[in-house]
Amino acid sequence: MRNRVVAVSVVLVVCAGLAGRHGVLPALGGTIDGERRQIVEAQPNHRDGTFRNDLPLNESLGAVARAIFGDKAGSARPAEMLRLPGTKLPGAPAALAATWMGHSTVYLEVDGARILFDPMWSDNASPLSGVGPARYLVPPIPLEDIADVDVVVISHDHYDHLDMGSIERLAQRGGVRFVVPLGIGAHLEAWGVQRDAVTELGWWQETRVGDVRLVCTPARHFSGRDVSDRFATRWSGWAVVGSSSRVYFSGDSGYGPHFAEIGRRLGPFDLTLIESGSYGAAWPDVHLGPEQALRAHRDVHGRHLLPVHWSAFVMGNHGWTEPGERLLAASTASDGLILPTPGQRVVVGDDLPAAVRWWPPTPWLPATEAPIVSSAPALSE
Repeated sequence: MRNRVVAVSVVLVVCAGLAGRHGVLPALGGTIDGERRQIVEAQPNHRDGTFRNDLPLNESLGAVARAIFGDKAGSARPAEMLRLPGTKLPGAPAALAATWMGHSTVYLEVDGARILFDPMWSDNASPLSGVGPARYLVPPIPLEDIADVDVVVISHDHYDHLDMGSIERLAQRGGVRFVVPLGIGAHLEAWGVQRDAVTELGWWQETRVGDVRLVCTPARHFSGRDVSDRFATRWSGWAVVGSSSRVYFSGDSGYGPHFAEIGRRLGPFDLTLIESGSYGAAWPDVHLGPEQALRAHRDVHGRHLLPVHWSAFVMGNHGWTEPGERLLAASTASDGLILPTPGQRVVVGDDLPAAVRWWPPTPWLPATEAPIVSSAPALSE
């Protein structure tokens, strides 16, 4: 029955995408046209109607679809919804603090700026309610309790990173700025965000939020909200460069030489927020996996690593605690690994506790049994 519902839902999304975006499924977002299209098409890494990666992707779309929409017989998840208490956020921001909400949602305080990365408070990472990857972690802090947000930063337009419901709720507040990769402004405007509140950037372009620079950095991934717009919008990571602190947020990315380039141009970083979950052998170039997340952290010259993109949704064929276990196994003291409970505010600069398991014992596979290695072997040596 579940597979039938999923199949019908996928057909609806495909038909909606082919029929037109507006008024059919609002979560599909907007259409890139007019001046926005001219800017997108003028980018050096945009050809033949789509954005490109610097390196090709080795992936099986069928395997990706099965991992996201299939029965996930190999993917453990908690027997019950996780309900973890969150920290009450202070009114005045710290010089550098991060509160991870699970998956890739992070509330970052850096040099006076309060930044919300990839806000995702909905129950499903999907354009349809009740369908698609389902949340197993209750958001540890309600969105309404995060009162102070200067800027919302988006890495790319996949549903687990760009969530219509969360964006609409933030847009209703007024005074919130949105900084996104090129093309994504069309989605935001379709959901009620005012055009003058949106800044769209390509790789290596930057803007300022108060005294903090936000630099759009390369990533090795893809975009798309239905079958008609794959690679239509830019995907990226972000560097946050303040007067006293620097933070790197990877977004979603496979491994590649861009991490070393980011480290050369913008590092070292006091804190890195690097995706470490939702990996699989069928798509080794679009997600890092734990061991390559550590390599990326070292490439960008990170001091502390707070791994993200795990512990909220099942979007791969690994157990839900496996990213944390494999990071503990592969990291060294010099990596500065931080494993906070979702909702726990971590002030960087304090005496940080050693990384420990906050999750229950759960079966998982080590890297020797389930390796994730980029398809460009020379980059991984």
